[in-house]
Amino acid sequence: MFSVLVQKDVFMSQFIEQFPIVFESLNMGFLQTVKLFFVTLVGALPLGLIISFGSMSKFKPLSGLVKIIVWIFRGSPLMIQMLIIYYMPGLVFGTPIWGGGEDGRFTAAAVAFILNYACYFSEIYRGGIEGVPVGQQEAGMVLGMTKSEIFFKVTLLQMIKRIVPPMSNEIITLVKDTSLARIIALQEIIWAGQAFLKGSHGISGQIWPLFFTGVYYLLFCGILTLLFGKLEKKLDYFKV
Repeated sequence: MFSVLVQKDVFMSQFIEQFPIVFESLNMGFLQTVKLFFVTLVGALPLGLIISFGSMSKFKPLSGLVKIIVWIFRGSPLMIQMLIIYYMPGLVFGTPIWGGGEDGRFTAAAVAFILNYACYFSEIYRGGIEGVPVGQQEAGMVLGMTKSEIFFKVTLLQMIKRIVPPMSNEIITLVKDTSLARIIALQEIIWAGQAFLKGSHGISGQIWPLFFTGVYYLLFCGILTLLFGKLEKKLDYFKV
């Protein structure tokens, strides 16, 4: 009983001593995670819309090629795509194109995430656009509206209403998928937490930092869930 109490006191003293170091490291990793998340959204959301137009194109060679690309990115693991994008250029050209260090790894990870999620978003966009009744588009043409006017004034509003739930699900999944970037040694939050298990800042063999990484993810996903919930309520006025 006495030995258990001693071990508990030792653990608590170590925890209090190590917590500021761990907390600082996890914060730095979390900032990298958030940075990768927003860079991916900024690149993937517009690119996904462009890809969706390509997959719906009436020009068969273009739509066929785009659908094959989407199939490849959606059908293969993101981790493999990241490894190929990071290492393949160096093997082909004989020199890394992403540069060295953390910035180079971040750039390669961002490219992989943008391409992967753009393909997923494209299918959501396509489903939302094709879900709008054709008769409404035909009515717009009868009224003399151009294709761009029909899209922005008729199709877009209804598409947004339809895609918010699946899009929010994919975006929340993106938060958790950022942890895959550690495969190329990007120092995101899971990498930071795992480092204390292997040895970092004079601390090793500690698993509790990994539990705190879960708290970061829960808070981040919780905030996004609340924001998307409010967005869906605001769109309730527009019935489809």
